[in-house]
Amino acid sequence: MLKGVNASDGIGIGVARVAVEPDLSFTPTAPKDLEAEKLRFSAARDKFIARTNEQIKRMKADGLENEAGIMGAHIEFAEDDGILESVNDSIDDGMCAEQAVSEAYNMYYNMFINMEDELFQARAADVADVKTGLLANLLGKELVDLSNLPEHSVVVVRELTPSMTADIDKNNIAGIITETGGRTSHSAIIARAMEIPAVLSVENCTTAINNGDLLIVDGTQGEVFLDPSNEELDSYRFKAELLAADKKRLEVYRGKPTNTADGMSKLLVANIGNPDDATAAIEHDAEGVGLFRSEFLFMDASELPTEDEQFSAYQKVTLRMKDKPVIIRTLDVGGDKEIPYLNLVKEENPFMGFRAVRYCLANPEQYKVQLRALLRASAFGDIKIMVPLVTDLVELRKVKKLVEECKKELDERGVAYDPNIEVGTMIETPSASLIADLLAAECDFFSIGTNDLIGYTMCADRGNDRIGYLYEVYQPSVLRSLKRIIEEGNKAGILVGMCGEAAADPLIIPVLISFGLGEFSVSSPSILRTRYIISQWTKEEADALTEKVMKLETAAEVKAALQAAAKK
Repeated sequence: MLKGVNASDGIGIGVARVAVEPDLSFTPTAPKDLEAEKLRFSAARDKFIARTNEQIKRMKADGLENEAGIMGAHIEFAEDDGILESVNDSIDDGMCAEQAVSEAYNMYYNMFINMEDELFQARAADVADVKTGLLANLLGKELVDLSNLPEHSVVVVRELTPSMTADIDKNNIAGIITETGGRTSHSAIIARAMEIPAVLSVENCTTAINNGDLLIVDGTQGEVFLDPSNEELDSYRFKAELLAADKKRLEVYRGKPTNTADGMSKLLVANIGNPDDATAAIEHDAEGVGLFRSEFLFMDASELPTEDEQFSAYQKVTLRMKDKPVIIRTLDVGGDKEIPYLNLVKEENPFMGFRAVRYCLANPEQYKVQLRALLRASAFGDIKIMVPLVTDLVELRKVKKLVEECKKELDERGVAYDPNIEVGTMIETPSASLIADLLAAECDFFSIGTNDLIGYTMCADRGNDRIGYLYEVYQPSVLRSLKRIIEEGNKAGILVGMCGEAAADPLIIPVLISFGLGEFSVSSPSILRTRYIISQWTKEEADALTEKVMKLETAAEVKAALQAAAKK
């Protein structure tokens, strides 16, 4: 059995098709005609854009409108003015087009891959994909083509690029296995949208697996079985049938309110990363947006996005969600998320450095551009402003003061906005947890970011497998922190939500119900399952379980107790 990352749920049984990537190595040579070399690069770029547009057209025809937007990012990287200028300047300096392309895109790749945020690391795959496509065109090589595979194929490849995924005929693909990638990569997102089981980061899979091998891909557990026995095949065919039946049963909860078994109402909303994700949220029956990460606007730009550009993106989400609430997090950027035009200084410990609200408050005029855009968009729906990484009450007060300044400026311009727009904060640090009572007195809502809260509380990096046993929501210290945050928010009469991964964890959901969590913000595909889990518990049952759990002393004991009590 081979182990990897569970990137896309489901069971796939099929025959291995190992994809061999082309050799894109080259020997740098100085071009004799610089203008001709630029034209050669331009032709390669035009060919890449044309192919990508065809992929986008095909994906839209297959109903993958949101996923087609991911491929649109490739065109943006191919057309980026800063990258084009860098390539052409390098050619003027005597580089061949291949070397100029490699150096320009490698710089952006290294920038993204070294960021701590997994969503931004995923952009590195996009950059690498564009570079690969351009080099293949320049060198006259054919890229991996997954569009004409036979039925029941399991794709095995070192790295599944978004462009490869875009070519897949989902009807013929039983599963996907790669040597690289994680759950937040764009390829994983597309695989989940196509409902193809996928296990990523399987070490040496392209050499351990041969063409024609029979495989079982367990995308739920992140496991691959090579040449399975008849008993294993029978077992996994039965599991696949159960999963299909389970998915069908969940459809019963589409269009239903999110209530506990005894009728307590909860708000079930989606986490999104760009305006197009709002479509997927609606399709999966989300009751709003609990976290809209605004960083994509800044990451995809070569200079600071204008007020109108930001307003357009926020308005787009608001209109798509109609009257449903949309919580938009203001810029969460810092030393760990490099954006060249912001000229951020490298820091030894960026996670505890000049980031998020600290950066924004140090650049108030720039921050006010975003706040004005958010206010303008609030005229079109129920927008709420969320401030990230608040550790000090003074920070929140300064943000609220800037919001009031922006309201006056819009009044002078005669621009409409919601005068009662809500301003809340993410609770994602031990400091914010400890002063939750003070913050609640000045916030309109809380949203708990469990990913960072766990990391900061346990002093554990979630990407470090050696200390993975510490990075768990089941840790007693984390549970005590969650209990305090929710209780203080409820005392103040404000909505308390959660936008971290734990909000969709079926084991911890009854504990969150007992604590009094009012809003669950999860990934769009998790909406119906989370609604189902919530509907299985009464407050009394959740309280009884939580009373037992809060007396336990270790994460292992907590998890075991929750597993034993889980509803079947």
